[in-house]
Amino acid sequence: MIQNNFAAMVRGFCINLTGNPYFVISRDDNIELSQNVLNINLDLCVNEKAAANVIRNTYNEWKIKSAYLTKNDDVLLPSCAALSSDGLIKNTLWIDNNFDGAQKRFKEKNTSPIIDTFTKKTNIVNPEERSSVVKNKIAVVTGGAQGIGGEIAENLAAAGAFVFIADLNIGGAENLAQKINERENRTAAAALEVNVSSEESAEKMFNNIAHTAGGLDICISNAGVLKAGSVLEQELADFKFVTDINYTGFFVISKFAGRLLRAQHLTSPDWMTDIIQINSKSGLEGSNKNGAYAGGKFGSLGLAASFAMELIEYGIKVNAVCPGNFLDGPLWSDPDKGLFVQYLKNGKVPGAKTIKDVRAFYESKVPMQRGCAGKDLIRAIYYIIEQEYETGQAVPVTGGQVMLH
Repeated sequence: MIQNNFAAMVRGFCINLTGNPYFVISRDDNIELSQNVLNINLDLCVNEKAAANVIRNTYNEWKIKSAYLTKNDDVLLPSCAALSSDGLIKNTLWIDNNFDGAQKRFKEKNTSPIIDTFTKKTNIVNPEERSSVVKNKIAVVTGGAQGIGGEIAENLAAAGAFVFIADLNIGGAENLAQKINERENRTAAAALEVNVSSEESAEKMFNNIAHTAGGLDICISNAGVLKAGSVLEQELADFKFVTDINYTGFFVISKFAGRLLRAQHLTSPDWMTDIIQINSKSGLEGSNKNGAYAGGKFGSLGLAASFAMELIEYGIKVNAVCPGNFLDGPLWSDPDKGLFVQYLKNGKVPGAKTIKDVRAFYESKVPMQRGCAGKDLIRAIYYIIEQEYETGQAVPVTGGQVMLH
C-alpha cells in the first residue's frame, strides 16, 4: 500500500513546495544514480507518515548537495526520484508540470532539476485564477465515456485539466480520450476501465491513476443507471442493480479516492482536493415510480455529507451537484428508448399526442422553461472546486424547478 501511494506523496511534496499541481509518472526501470536523482530509501518507510518524513529529509539533503544556483523566490525540484530498497532501485518517478513533459523526461532520461517559483495565495480573488480553476489539475470522471460524463470530461480537458475517463465501456472511453487529445493537441485524457460497484476494480483504477500521473485533484463520481418501476411491481434484482451503481458505487469510489488523496495530503497539507458526486434533482424531491433511482440519490447525499465531515481532515472536500433533467441527452431524447417515447406510449403525460407535447410538459415544470445542459453542470462543478470554504453541500442546478430553503 505504501509503495502504491508513494507517487502521490512525492506529487504532494512538489505541490507543497511550489503551490502548483505536478505530474509524477511511475516506471519500473533502473537508472544510473547521480546527484540530480532524489534517492528515497524505502527500507525506512514503515508506514505512510514515516514515508512522508523520509521524502522531506531526503529532499533537504539532496538540495544541500545540489550544485544548482537559485534565486530567493525559486524552488528547486528533482525531476527524477528513485525508490530503492536493500541498495537496489525498485522503480523511478519522473516529475514535470505536465504529463507530456514527464513522459519526455523519462524517454530521454533527463534528470536535470526543475526550477519553479512558489505561487502565493492572497485574499484578493483574481479573475484570471477563476477562469483557470482546473488548469493543470488531474481529474477522473466515472461514467465518462458518454452522455453527461463525456461532456464533463471534454469540458475539463478544454479548461486545461488532465482527465482520466473511467468507464465499464472501455472502448468508448478510449475513443473519447483520442478525440480529446487530438482536439487539445496534447495528452489531455486517458481511458481507464472500471466497475464502480466492485472494490477490486476501483482499487485497481486508483492504483493506475497513481502510477500514471502521481495523484489526483478532482474525483467526479458520475456513473449512474436508471430503471424506473413502481414499488408494487419492480423486481428486487432491478432495484439492487440501480442501488449498486448509484449508491454503493459512490461509496466505493469515495473510499479508494479518499485513500489516494489522503496519502497526497501527508506531503501537501494546504492543497485542497475534491470528490464530487453527480446527483440529481430526484435526490432532493423524489421521483414517482422511480424509487430505486431517487432512493439511491437521496442516500448518496447522506454519504456526501458524512464523508465531508470525515475527509476534511485530509483537505478533501466532498460535495454533490443535483442537476435537473437533461432533456437533450440520450436518456430522454433517444428516438427508440428515450423517456419521451416511453412516456408518450404509456400515457404518463395526460393529453399528450406527440413527443413534442411530452417535452413541453416537462419544460413547463421549469421556471427557466428548458432542461439542464452540460454547460450548466460544469459551471457548478467549477464553483465547487474553486470554493474552498464549502463541503458537504448538495448544489441544485435545476433552473428553479427545485428551490432550497
